[in-house]
Amino acid sequence: MAEMMEPTPVGPCVSLVNGPEGVSTSFDWHSIDWASCEENVRRLRQRIFKATREEDWKKVRNLQKLMPRSLSNTLVSVKRVTQQSNGRRTAGIDGERALTPRARGTLAAEIHQSSKPWKAKPVKRVFIPKSNGKQRPLGIPVIRDRVSQARVKNALEPEWEARFEPRSYGFRPGRSCQDAIGAVYVTARGTSPKRLWVLDADLSAAFDRIDHGHLMSSLGQFPARDLIEGWLRAGVIDRGRFAPTDEGTPQGGVISPVLLNIALHGMEQAAGCHYRQRANGAPRSVEGTPVLVDTPMTSSCSGTAKPKCARSSNGWKNGWSREDCTSMRKRRRSSTSRRALTFSDSPFGEHVEA
Repeated sequence: MAEMMEPTPVGPCVSLVNGPEGVSTSFDWHSIDWASCEENVRRLRQRIFKATREEDWKKVRNLQKLMPRSLSNTLVSVKRVTQQSNGRRTAGIDGERALTPRARGTLAAEIHQSSKPWKAKPVKRVFIPKSNGKQRPLGIPVIRDRVSQARVKNALEPEWEARFEPRSYGFRPGRSCQDAIGAVYVTARGTSPKRLWVLDADLSAAFDRIDHGHLMSSLGQFPARDLIEGWLRAGVIDRGRFAPTDEGTPQGGVISPVLLNIALHGMEQAAGCHYRQRANGAPRSVEGTPVLVDTPMTSSCSGTAKPKCARSSNGWKNGWSREDCTSMRKRRRSSTSRRALTFSDSPFGEHVEA
């Protein structure tokens, strides 16, 4: 039972506002111990990550059940959705936002104390301009769905961070396109590299074409799989009309990038990539096999054949040296580690425990 306890991040900071005695209807937002909240979430994420690496699946599922019930996780999720997110001022179909400390405290209390199963609401379709002049469709969930997705994401993400392929960089905590550039640079550098060509492929409408059956099968016995299925099938409201969603995940949902990465997991195996372990335990690609660098909106595959085309790598052509990539990674790591996000601390995507 001791495993289920977490330090209380609010303590005397709970304020009773227009509610019955002993029931909190709001939190005093400015009095919450945010450092304690972040630490509680970080430690639980780390334990899920470690148990997954050890393949102790019973422990993984038990820890994942704790995450949505964690008060710290609820508070951190509300803060990120309503205070830190770029889309905090954008409302879903219900028009509800939480832009004041009082509104955030009330929202956190309502979500954390709710005992009724939550039914996902349809997302609101909005369009934003793309660099090529076209429009990108986004699906904006209601604020309660966004907070719930953030809570579930903290349970799901550490499991899959321990399982994802070593050269997957897109939408990953503590990773970025600079890491992908560095991986291409390390693979193709030198005067006589063994891999002589790069194939750059774009995944068109990746979010919109995720197969729900494949994704749900990949999730296995994840405790909150019913919630995820509800979000996937909630539908969309476009110009006042409802349309069902038989495939894809809304590009605009908090959990959507993780779901996309899960759906794409296995691309290295399909491409024929193979690794062997270095003396320090880090993976190294086997000679004669391709290297897949996934971002995941684009994928670059380096091979050993020698067609009549120039060897290319966007890394050094754009001025990014290995030292530049390492320096950028160190700066980003110092900021993400404070938010309990980093699982991969080695340069260029080698996994280590946080």
